[in-house]
Amino acid sequence: MKVLVVGAGGREHAIVRALKRSPQRPELLCAPGNAGIAKDARILDIPADDVPRLVRAAEGEGVDFVVVGPEAPLVSGLVDALLATGIAAFGPTAAAAKLEGSKAFAKETMEAAGVPTARWRRVSALQDGLVAVQELARNTGEPGAGVVVKADGLAAGKGVTVADTPGEAEVALVEIFEGRFGDGEISAVVEERLLGEELSLLALCDGERAVPLAPARDFKRIGDGDEGPNTGGMGSYSPVAGFDEGRMGEIVAAVHQPVVDLMRARGTPFHGVLYAGLMLTPEGLRVLEFNVRFGDPETQAVLPRLRSDLLELLLAATHPGGLAGVELEWSSQWAVTVVLASAGYPASSSKGDLIAGLERVQSAVEVTHAGTARTPQGVVTAGGRVLNVTALGDDPESARDAAYAAAEMISFDGMQVRHDIAAHA
Repeated sequence: MKVLVVGAGGREHAIVRALKRSPQRPELLCAPGNAGIAKDARILDIPADDVPRLVRAAEGEGVDFVVVGPEAPLVSGLVDALLATGIAAFGPTAAAAKLEGSKAFAKETMEAAGVPTARWRRVSALQDGLVAVQELARNTGEPGAGVVVKADGLAAGKGVTVADTPGEAEVALVEIFEGRFGDGEISAVVEERLLGEELSLLALCDGERAVPLAPARDFKRIGDGDEGPNTGGMGSYSPVAGFDEGRMGEIVAAVHQPVVDLMRARGTPFHGVLYAGLMLTPEGLRVLEFNVRFGDPETQAVLPRLRSDLLELLLAATHPGGLAGVELEWSSQWAVTVVLASAGYPASSSKGDLIAGLERVQSAVEVTHAGTARTPQGVVTAGGRVLNVTALGDDPESARDAAYAAAEMISFDGMQVRHDIAAHA
């Protein structure tokens, strides 16, 4: 079987590695890939958001199956275009991908499906946003709790501001309504800030049912102790203590399955991965957001623990009811992923910095490339998040120690690393 993975980040490298472990031994291609993925798959030099070229390439290469990694091509209708040509694809159609393409649509869907989430307002002007900030912050019952401001459309994981003060919320709203996060009609979601511990739970969906993957926890802020601005994620670990198979089943029944049922009833069945970002509040579970693809960097910690055949699972999810009776097998080991980011991230990123030490990392530790390129001088930085270092261990401490020991072998100018990933796992 010839399989094309679409994307260029650490998530896609982790997917390629997991597919490579399949007993079906697929021939792997990746578009556009990166310097690390090039060692595991044949690279096609096509941007992940160029839907027409990707479809033509899939047809020309005789691809049997396409796995779409990033959210942008999903929202743009890549799966629709592939299905129209008869090529099987893993991921939701554009209509279903709106769960991530619009924060307001996701909130409205949660309410319609009875899924618990934070109180919120959709605003289309700066003044309306400022009024919403006052209403939601005043009603939180937590002095200084603040609000969360989100650009309504896609913003590459950086369109969210957790504001501690009305002034910070105003700055975020000004940035959104200046059009920094998109063109055309601009809107934002303002919601009450929830307090508690975060959890990421991804579920494979076949249009009829949701099957949970292993739980994970990620770290969004750039600095130790959750200081600094939000990023796409600076590290993750899996599993999460206290969330066994029974508890995950309860969460899926309360969060994922009602959405899958509603989307099917609307005539837009959801196939693919439904990612729920959750907050465990004193009042109970609340959904922070939905994504419609594998999370990053959660995927880098989850997939190395998967012992089932990922290719078989992804193919099953493309068929209505294809996941019926499926039971996933997992390693009992823990996985810890540490992200190595470039200088300036997340506001900007330094490109072209030579990366040293990759050859020193032992094969037992998985180094997935996120933002890298190959030059005559060697592998260099080519994005904000550059590398992911993932280690397995019999407990969180041993996995964490191994991941950080490997990370210390790698260096490039301005490298940023959080030092507290999984410290309290």
